[in-house]
Amino acid sequence: MDIWFLIEITLAGLAGGGLYALAALAFVIVYKATRVVNLAIGEMLMIGAYTFFGLSTGLSWPVWLAIPGAVVASALIGGLIERIAIRPMLGEPPISVFMVTVGLSSILVGVVELAWGADTHRLIEFMPRDPIVLGEAFIAPKVFYGFLTALALTLAVLLLFRFWRGGVALRATASDQGAAYAMGIAVPRVFSLSWVAGAAIAAVAGIVVGSIGGLSPTMGIFGLSVLVVVIVGGLDSIAGALVGGLLIGVVESLAGGYLGGEYKLLTTFVVLVVVLMVRPYGLFGTRDIERL
Repeated sequence: MDIWFLIEITLAGLAGGGLYALAALAFVIVYKATRVVNLAIGEMLMIGAYTFFGLSTGLSWPVWLAIPGAVVASALIGGLIERIAIRPMLGEPPISVFMVTVGLSSILVGVVELAWGADTHRLIEFMPRDPIVLGEAFIAPKVFYGFLTALALTLAVLLLFRFWRGGVALRATASDQGAAYAMGIAVPRVFSLSWVAGAAIAAVAGIVVGSIGGLSPTMGIFGLSVLVVVIVGGLDSIAGALVGGLLIGVVESLAGGYLGGEYKLLTTFVVLVVVLMVRPYGLFGTRDIERL
């Protein structure tokens, strides 16, 4: 066995897993606060990436302005989605809200195709191009810097959840909505905040993913892997999103390196099935106990 090849694909897997973790974080924040399974998470990534493309290429904004512009625009879209499509569904069966997010994903794809067409596009280069070499292992610079971005943003979110007043309100609402109401927390505002924050994080992930693989209306497929990550890690666990993302990233990379690219998806779902057989609520998910 070539040890440097193993190290190289493992590092690549960790870097790719960081992007999974970042996207999963956007999913978990929404689910944690609202218990909504957002199947449109991949399309929300796509919207953020295309918004950055429109600002940087279409309007010729500088990168340092186009990135925050895309993030803010995506956050506003997330808040609008929650207010128009999700909040009226409060109290409805979970499957109804789930189907709303399914329809939302199709609508977002349609918006992108109307605005930019179905052709693929390339984002402008904004990351350093110098190769990253560790010993004899090579890591693509975009993947490496994308991982650093994902790691920094994940740590920032963890700190905000721990110390920021809004983060405390999110955690309180996630724990017990009734108690949060009783303590004077505006729960509907927390719902909006979770969608705004989730959409903003998804935009960052989408920009990084788009810079690596390009843009197309099929970017939402990335959300399928994200859904696997959050199920493996635990739907309501931020730590689970991080660990699950890194785990799935490494498994995919090892499968692609030693078995071939066609086995990546297969091995991912094998891991999913094994984890669910051992821990049905995911590695770090909260086990709900209900009195019958």
